[in-house]
Amino acid sequence: MTSTAQAPQSGSRSAHPEHLGHVIFIAAAAAMGGFLFGYDSSVINGAVEAIRSRYDIGSAALAQVIAIALIGCAIGAATAGRIADRIGRIRCMQIAAVLFTISAVGSALPFALWDLAFWRIVGGFAIGMASVIGPAYIAEVAPPAYRGRLGSFQQAAIVVGIAISQLVNWGLLNAAGGNQRGHLMGLEAWQVMLGVMVVPAVLYGLLSFAIPESPRFLLSVGKRERAKEILAEVEGTGGDLDERVAEIEHAMKSEHKSTFKDLLGGSFFFKPIVWVGIGLSVFQQFVGINVAFYYSSTLWQSVGVDPTDSFFYSFTTSIINIIGTVIAMIFVDRIGRKPLALIGSVGMVVGLALEAWAFSHHLVDGKLPSTQGWTALIAAHIFVLFFALSWGVVVWVFLGEMFPNKIRAAALGVAASAQWIANWAITASFPSLADWNLSGTYIIYTVFAALSIPFVLKFVKETKGKALEEMG
Repeated sequence: MTSTAQAPQSGSRSAHPEHLGHVIFIAAAAAMGGFLFGYDSSVINGAVEAIRSRYDIGSAALAQVIAIALIGCAIGAATAGRIADRIGRIRCMQIAAVLFTISAVGSALPFALWDLAFWRIVGGFAIGMASVIGPAYIAEVAPPAYRGRLGSFQQAAIVVGIAISQLVNWGLLNAAGGNQRGHLMGLEAWQVMLGVMVVPAVLYGLLSFAIPESPRFLLSVGKRERAKEILAEVEGTGGDLDERVAEIEHAMKSEHKSTFKDLLGGSFFFKPIVWVGIGLSVFQQFVGINVAFYYSSTLWQSVGVDPTDSFFYSFTTSIINIIGTVIAMIFVDRIGRKPLALIGSVGMVVGLALEAWAFSHHLVDGKLPSTQGWTALIAAHIFVLFFALSWGVVVWVFLGEMFPNKIRAAALGVAASAQWIANWAITASFPSLADWNLSGTYIIYTVFAALSIPFVLKFVKETKGKALEEMG
């Protein structure tokens, strides 16, 4: 009797959806927030030196303007889970789309430096919301057999957004004669770079009207029949839908709306699983990945690379980022999340150590010696490749899967907030650290990449192949 009752449940978990193309569209539309996340985060790379010149500010002040968006990210990430639980995942996406649009227009038409900083905070809030709602929504609508790959769409969209922003920046820079402050369409080139984000922001808003609400949210507000319809769409009709709904409802009955208080416990303030999520988020940022996307053109120019070439190298790094992400999407459900994280950590240590060595040499006529210059360029691509095929994807997959249902939304919000705070710390500190010692800065990042290995081995549990209701 027991085995008979469990059979449909097992079948529903392993069943392939009858309309896989539709499921892919749903995940891709939700991941459009990730595209904007990547685009908005990285587009500032093309404006850094122009902002420094226009407002005549030093490295410390410049870093704050670049990094201030991350404060908005942290706030958006911390509140998105509660907003999504209250008004739904789709409405949360629509709010983010509006904020992205407002931020793009405001950033393109700033009156002063404080004005630009404010619009970057608005955009940051939208990024923070997208960073939480994307993986959470995809995890809730994806069939278990495909959840890892569909969850990877978030990171895939982020890296495509980064690459497109660098390609657009490079194209606009060339159109402006290689001058970030050259005039295009009545504005300076860097303003156009920031304003172009209006297009994907509006598209994100439109796509949010074309995808269904999460079945789990619908069940939480009593819309059982609609939830069954959506489960049939995304998990197929091969299993027993009533039993699948009952399984989800049973898990939900033992939980309540997650709050910050639910995360407390254990001997170190938070429950251990929450600290693991925070640790994953912090390590993901403390290896210095976003230096490659916020400051790469400035970094290459600082060691003697021509501005136009530096923009091109930023674009090639973004392409490597996409390649690595595709590799991760292929293997995340085959070999698991944990092995990928370990492989990536080892590769990042190698790439970062080589960069630290290359940057330790003195400049000759304002440039790195040829051997060191090429080593730095190749090592930067190695580092990005190994990050992309591992931590770039698996952290988002882990955060969407690893927490028990009872605390998922709140825990994901805290972990994502920790990620943005860590991102802010790295972004705000890099210009000053680079002025102090560029090689030493990369040694610091290397150490964090090395420390991530024992962290994963000791504290992180594999989530491959488990249903969300099994997490605990």
